[in-house]
Amino acid sequence: MDPEIQCVDGAGALYEAAAEVFESACLERVRTTGTFSVALAGGSTPEGLYSLLAADAGPQSTVPWDKIHLFWRGQGHVPPDDPESNYGMANAAMLSKVPVRPELVHRVQAELSDANVAADGYEAELRSSIGAGVTVPKLDLILLGLGADGHTASLFPGTRALLERNRLVVANWVDSFEAYRITMTLPIINAARLIVFMVSGAAKAEAVRDVLQPQWSSLPLPAALVRPVDGRVLWLLDGAAASLLKKDPA
Repeated sequence: MDPEIQCVDGAGALYEAAAEVFESACLERVRTTGTFSVALAGGSTPEGLYSLLAADAGPQSTVPWDKIHLFWRGQGHVPPDDPESNYGMANAAMLSKVPVRPELVHRVQAELSDANVAADGYEAELRSSIGAGVTVPKLDLILLGLGADGHTASLFPGTRALLERNRLVVANWVDSFEAYRITMTLPIINAARLIVFMVSGAAKAEAVRDVLQPQWSSLPLPAALVRPVDGRVLWLLDGAAASLLKKDPA
């Protein structure tokens, strides 16, 4: 299935569009199965979404927060109180302000000294929480961003995690950080029911173009390898991020 592309006018509209998708997907799955599973993203754009969701989580909110399993699709090898922690950001912006059930918040134990042990533990957590008895668990929603280099989650160009076909979570060494990043791999990402990329800003425009409208001679960027087996991919872009996409002829 080809990716869907939705362009909006500015960051605020991007957060609102993502919030609508989040709420709609959540309500549909809770109605049919009783629970909803989502893998959260890090970065400034998702932080805007989380702040909006938290602000809307008052008495009139229709989001069933107590039915949501929360995971992280990537996490630096840092403790939860580190400024670089994706969990820490999401907790400050949203989780501490909405009525989630603590036992359904599945964070990476990234404070462990061995990143591989943390990755092994997180894969086991995924399997025991939502994937009992299946080879690859299906998350209901995965939120993804896009780096200017074409990376998504913590799947960076040229790193070993891009070649993984069996493990669901790995510790991925990234030379540019000189550190491990604990990341979901392509098998579990591509098993998701819905994947939403949120991309904002002109700095990402070339990467957006190269993922969505690649040249035949170019190697695929990591984000271009996100191709769900039977799920949907939705790209939410602001005008700056979409500025280099070629328009379809009238």
